[in-house]
Amino acid sequence: MKKFSCLFVLIFSLIHTSLNGKEEIMILKLEHGIVEIELYPEKAPNHVKRFKTLADEGKYDNVVFHRVIDGFMAQTGDVKFGNTNSPDFNLSLAGTGGSDLPNLKAEFTDISHTRGILSAARSADPNSANSQFFICFESAPHLDRQYSAFGKVIKGMEFVDKIKKGEPNSGSVSDPDKIISLRSK
Repeated sequence: MKKFSCLFVLIFSLIHTSLNGKEEIMILKLEHGIVEIELYPEKAPNHVKRFKTLADEGKYDNVVFHRVIDGFMAQTGDVKFGNTNSPDFNLSLAGTGGSDLPNLKAEFTDISHTRGILSAARSADPNSANSQFFICFESAPHLDRQYSAFGKVIKGMEFVDKIKKGEPNSGSVSDPDKIISLRSK
């Protein structure tokens, strides 16, 4: 009986470790501190895959938060025009570019756009998300099932709150903060 109990504990531990090993955590380094983001591949697999690919290739490094609206969200991820180290950097065009990869089809989920949610930015076409994303400062229920939410800040939201805010109406930021680096944990 004792051997059976030990075997059960061992198997349970292995299964539990295996399940927890599937966590998808990203590390976002900002000027004010480090932010941990949990991704939801079971909810939006294509958006998570794209986000991780671009992040792990260093494409998000030095990309500005070009649109930041106090009480709403901080948007970044324009790897074409928003990277301050790129010859294509153009702050007036930041927010209009993406990656060289094809646009993604929408993956609308039951994830509510609450504080800390990471979601794909896009144009009016629901299937136009590419590389840009935003982080919600507060709940934005009008975005639910309209934008592809694929992750959430689980640590360091106080550093996201410190991102320089833009103009009240447009969110345009004249001297924006930027991503220092973004990688898988």
